[in-house]
Amino acid sequence: MRRRNAALLVVAALLLGACTPGTGGDPAKSIASEGPFLKGSGTLRVLASSELADLQPVLDGARQATGVEVKLQATGTLDGVENVVSGNAATQYDAIWFASNRYLQLHPGSGDKIGTATKVATSPVVLGLRQSVAQQLGWTDHRPTWSEIAVAAGEHKFTYGMTNPASSNSGFSALVGVAAALAGTGAALTAEQIAPLTPRLRAFFAGQSLTAGSSGWLADAFVKNAADHGKAVDGLVNYESVILSLNASGKLPEPLTVVYPSDGVVTADYPLTLLAGVSEQTKTNYAAVADYLRRPSVQQQIMARTWRRPAVPGVSLAAGFGPKDGPLPELPFPGKLDAANALIGAFGDALRKPARTIYVLDLSGSMKGERIQGLKTALVGLTGADTSLSGQFSRFNGREQVIMVPFSTKPGEVRRFDVPEGDIQPALDQIRSYAGGLSANGDTAIYDALFVAYDQAAALMKDDPDRFTSIVLLTDGELTKGANVDAFQARLPQLPKVPVFTILFGEGNVGEMQKVADLTGGKSFDARTGSLPAAFKEIRGYQ
Repeated sequence: MRRRNAALLVVAALLLGACTPGTGGDPAKSIASEGPFLKGSGTLRVLASSELADLQPVLDGARQATGVEVKLQATGTLDGVENVVSGNAATQYDAIWFASNRYLQLHPGSGDKIGTATKVATSPVVLGLRQSVAQQLGWTDHRPTWSEIAVAAGEHKFTYGMTNPASSNSGFSALVGVAAALAGTGAALTAEQIAPLTPRLRAFFAGQSLTAGSSGWLADAFVKNAADHGKAVDGLVNYESVILSLNASGKLPEPLTVVYPSDGVVTADYPLTLLAGVSEQTKTNYAAVADYLRRPSVQQQIMARTWRRPAVPGVSLAAGFGPKDGPLPELPFPGKLDAANALIGAFGDALRKPARTIYVLDLSGSMKGERIQGLKTALVGLTGADTSLSGQFSRFNGREQVIMVPFSTKPGEVRRFDVPEGDIQPALDQIRSYAGGLSANGDTAIYDALFVAYDQAAALMKDDPDRFTSIVLLTDGELTKGANVDAFQARLPQLPKVPVFTILFGEGNVGEMQKVADLTGGKSFDARTGSLPAAFKEIRGYQ
């Protein structure tokens, strides 16, 4: 295994060297030899997919060569699309840089919001499996179809992690690819085809044992899972670039075999896209940056640093890419918005492994006023009251268990709500009524309430283990009653392995909240400068 990882690191080093032929290893000289740079000035403000942060060294080179600084602001798939369609993006940014524009372009009027698009790199969404598991399944010598993969997942022959399709393009692309392949028509999926595919799609998602709201966080969680639990999760459905990067990192106890389904994939093409209505100077800046990023030497740098494929014809793939035994067909993307939205909705309500979400809610005296109103708005929004694009797909799902653990001086009465698969509205109305009745008073017993949440999780997981269980912890202040963080850490080894997603809010102890998230395999979300509803919606992608 060490030899394999060392070999991958060597390939990466050779790629970096290949970026600079005939220049003694100086990338700037190699790029300059391809012709004079286009010049701009100032800043190009870009709303971008979060995974593109790994391109910062390349963008630093672009600034030096062109005089244009590219500033990225990370966003999720639906939030980004919503910003563009609503027109908000144009008030804050000059361009967008999503993994794909295909979902955006399904929205009526989206063509009027965007201008020139330049593809910068590509990466197909594939399956990466631990080498030993791939060998057991016979997939090191044979490229399975998505149907074969779905059957094996449904028979629990392997487990995998995947991002939430409502939050991340890699998860959405995987969902589209599997559904299109299982439909087998060779044409774009329609909304009417989704219901007949439900049993086979549900079998595929039965194998999912790790979820996340972003590809990068999923990769980190997979590495942590392997370190903490050995071989608890067998693989990832993610961008090829993420899987190859993990192999090259040397962080995995066993390398991942990239499985390229023989019936095709859905590929991200990372189009840097100018927004409509920008100034002439912005157009000049965009042209300079796009020209820089498309130069063959820069394309090879991108490939070397990120394991994304070049978007420019004639730039050769490195040895680490596959498949070796045939083409990589592109599966059709839905041609209508109703089909894409129906697929995302079906994933939450009928296809995915159902969620169990436990909310630990601070109702101490400091939450009075605007803060308790923000909490009520956040919870009510998750019952379907938020009709925005992101709100539509972040509401509580069919088959979900929602448990409320309020606390102040001590933990309050636990309330459980079971959202059915069919008519979900009565259960959502009950949650809405519960949220409306919340009131604030008393002290802050954070960890006593967190222990109650874990006790609830333990009992429910024993009776019904086949769910994604998570805890959301909201507090706006310092601990004033009961157990402390040291007591929580001491007891943690005896508690079920459930991630805690903490919300940084008010005067809460930031260090403690981040520590709780890190100790449990969760993540912190910052609502100090934003809104509570936005934080609650973002967390939904990780549940």
